Amino acid sequence: MNNSQMSAMDRITSLLDDHSFVELGSYVAARNTDFTKEAQKVRGDGVITGYGIMGDRMVYVFSQDASLLGGSVGEMHAAKITRLYDMAMKTGTPVIGMLDCAGLRLQEAYDALHAFGTLFRQQMKASGMIPQIMAVFGMCGGGSALVSSLSDFTFMVKEQSSMFINSPNTLAGNSEEAKDTSSAVYQASNVGTVDFLCENEGEMLEKIAELIDLLPSSWNSEDIFAECSDNLNRIIPELAETAYDARFILKKISDDHLYIETKKEYASDMVTALIRLNGQTIGAVANAGFDGEMVLTNKGLSKAARFIRFCDAFSIPILTITNVKGFRANEHEEKRLSEAMASFVAVLSECTVPKINLIAGEAYGTAGVVMNSKALGADFVLAWPNASVGMMDADKAVRIIYAGEINASDDKLALIAQKRQQYQEMQSSALAAASRGYIDDIIEPDATRKRLIMAFEMLFDKKETKQAKKHPAL
Repeated sequence: MNNSQMSAMDRITSLLDDHSFVELGSYVAARNTDFTKEAQKVRGDGVITGYGIMGDRMVYVFSQDASLLGGSVGEMHAAKITRLYDMAMKTGTPVIGMLDCAGLRLQEAYDALHAFGTLFRQQMKASGMIPQIMAVFGMCGGGSALVSSLSDFTFMVKEQSSMFINSPNTLAGNSEEAKDTSSAVYQASNVGTVDFLCENEGEMLEKIAELIDLLPSSWNSEDIFAECSDNLNRIIPELAETAYDARFILKKISDDHLYIETKKEYASDMVTALIRLNGQTIGAVANAGFDGEMVLTNKGLSKAARFIRFCDAFSIPILTITNVKGFRANEHEEKRLSEAMASFVAVLSECTVPKINLIAGEAYGTAGVVMNSKALGADFVLAWPNASVGMMDADKAVRIIYAGEINASDDKLALIAQKRQQYQEMQSSALAAASRGYIDDIIEPDATRKRLIMAFEMLFDKKETKQAKKHPAL
């Protein structure tokens, strides 16, 4: 069934510059196999492949046609996409896939299955070499869901797109009516497979163009710089006057407030976004809090780790904004938290791009260390004057350290206040951390934009060689 409102070719022509698309493999058709000798042969085998221009950028595209052959992937269908990837890797060009597919073509059996597997392997070869973007226009079922998940970014349309390995009706005790696990909203909110959830196909194509403009064409290209028309020294008084909001901060400091958040509906306690500073694309990771608590969660850490890995692969500098007290504590989190934290630490420690951390609130305990501290290899750490850095909140620390004195005191509240002030000044303040070298500078909030620009400029020529080994075991 074809849920898409646009034809396979219309999607391509709407995305690319006028008259720039060149089709490849248009004469390819399925070869005869045991169960297809009498079957209908379709020119192109149900997928349009080629290349064209977006702005001043070359891209390779493929668009599946669900109105042909039941929207199935056959041997030659998959082979066309694999060939497209081969050319994209040779030329250092992004691939944009437009998915609308029910799954494998049953009649071609293992020939189709083998071709599908070859495509998976080709995607992994391309991973970290060229950006891969997938847009789901209709159904994305079975192996096609893996094609999407092996890419860097996935777009889906609300109320139209669906994605699944197993159909909701095949899950024990479930149905589409009870819980549509294939819906775009479910996949975006509960699974984390969707980076951008769009209202309609037109919005999806516009967002793809916005994203591509921020990404390099390949891992070793330098076309992620744009002319900056914004004031590099722009003062932002609102940052000192408004309660902590990671998204607000990132939008305010970015060139012309450009801000593209990924996986917004998933693990909202951690923000992952692309911004620009002085025309340079920056990958931002920031704590946003969970139900009013500034804590880390396993989903948020996993989401951030994948984003950082992508940025490092394509030489996109990392900015972290830290405001965290600890980890979310419940049985569900405890099952996965240490594993997620280990993966996050591994990725952050291994990445070699410039890494800057801004402590805009609290950075307590292990959670504070995990969020791009000097200990994990941050190149530059800045803090706002009211930032707190240490083992834990000063009030809690005092009640533990001075428990005996407090219990024996006639004026417990006065003693707690006195000890809390001493502890804050000596152990938890930004100034105390800076005096020990854990913070490079304390800056005023309104100067955040210009100070970050200066820091990234200073780190522009950073070179760091990874230790000789195959890859981390984590």
